[in-house]
Amino acid sequence: MVDTRRALKVAARPDIVRRSLVVSLIVGTVLVGINHGDLILSGGIGRKELIKILLTYIVPYCVSTFSAVAFLERDQPD
Repeated sequence: MVDTRRALKVAARPDIVRRSLVVSLIVGTVLVGINHGDLILSGGIGRKELIKILLTYIVPYCVSTFSAVAFLERDQPD
C-alpha cells in the first residue's frame, strides 16, 4: 500500500513536476490539434471547448505524475 503523504511528496518533486509538464505540453498539444484543431482554425472556441482543452492537458500531466510516483515507490517497503 502506498503512503499518500509520501506519494504526494514525490509527486511535488521539481524533477517530477518538470517532466510531467513537458509530457503534458507535448501530448496535450497533439491531442488538442487532433480533437479541436478544426474549431481552433475556424475560431469557434467557446467556454465548453476551453474546458475540454484544459482537461486535455491535465490528463497527461496526471498520468505522467502517477507513473513516476508508482515507479519510484515500487521498491519502497510498506
